[in-house]
Amino acid sequence: MSEARAVAGDAVSGPISGDDGVLVGDCVSLMNRLPEACVDLVFADPPYNLQLNGELHRPDNSRVDGVTDAWDKFPDLAAYDRFSRDWLAAARRLLKPDGTLWVIGSYHNIYRVGSILQDLGFWILNDIVWRKTNPMPNFRGRRFTNAHETLLWCGKSPDSKYTFNYQAMKSLNDDVQMRSDWLLPLCTGPERLKQDDGSKAHPTQKPEALLHRVLLAATKPGDLVLDPFFGTGTTGAVAKRLSRRFIGIERDKEYANLAKQRIAAIEPMTIDDIMTPDKRQEPRVAFGVLVERGLVKPGAVLFDAARRWTARVRADGSVISAETKGSIHKVAAEVQGAPTCNGWAFWHVDIKGKPVSIDVFRQQIRAEMGGLR
Repeated sequence: MSEARAVAGDAVSGPISGDDGVLVGDCVSLMNRLPEACVDLVFADPPYNLQLNGELHRPDNSRVDGVTDAWDKFPDLAAYDRFSRDWLAAARRLLKPDGTLWVIGSYHNIYRVGSILQDLGFWILNDIVWRKTNPMPNFRGRRFTNAHETLLWCGKSPDSKYTFNYQAMKSLNDDVQMRSDWLLPLCTGPERLKQDDGSKAHPTQKPEALLHRVLLAATKPGDLVLDPFFGTGTTGAVAKRLSRRFIGIERDKEYANLAKQRIAAIEPMTIDDIMTPDKRQEPRVAFGVLVERGLVKPGAVLFDAARRWTARVRADGSVISAETKGSIHKVAAEVQGAPTCNGWAFWHVDIKGKPVSIDVFRQQIRAEMGGLR
């Protein structure tokens, strides 16, 4: 039994089926039977309530394989709003104080969902536009092509100390700050699960690239992710690959079985292969710790890379130059006449005739402390 299933199994009893973090049944009912504040992130891809009237055909009169399933149909907007309020309230109860919610939708539903989640106390952090590289055309030619969907990323409250792996997102984007418009293709090719007759196993299967970005951005290895509309398990597959735990809730047994088979074939990555730690989240190390440990000795002379300025190390971790004394940062700034300076990057010591940045020793201590692990 997986850790995620163990979390669910502690609180869920009765005639439900589920293993490897997959629970089969009504999402609100099952969420209400899970422990309060146990989830780090909720990713929800709820029914969009597309309100399709009749079949849609291409210009050659071939039928478009759209969403006509019963799970996407509601008698009216009031019924859809009640459904949205119920699952959002259940998700809010399960989120930890610093957890976040992601919900995806189209123009059919996302504005109604957004209004309800704000009424419930969620705090919107971003709205993300997923711009599709290969959208379905507007075959009737009466509207613009619907080429995007919207994701709302929300904290549980304005005070939530939520996870955002800024450096990972920047690295994923060729070392440029990640924007809120994401250009990604629809789920196609080998990734798209198919029935024996070649038809789509699920009409709205999301691409793994989308979930990869969401989970890499807003969770840490070992975090617990909940998907209350699990479908064929994209969230679980990506969570397992990225060494996150997951609970998926799906009311359709066939979809749930496909999800289990898909996820069983996933090999999780090692922690070292997932992402570079965000320096802002690394343990704080004072320069005095280097002095205490003998990595930089009292009396040692610090110098900048160009050897224009020097400062001497004192036993209490402060440094002194001809002009000033204080922390490594204060002295580095004042010798340059600068308002601020990162002393870790500025100062070096001589080791066997070679200049070595003092930051090398800080990283050595961080490694001993375990970094982010």
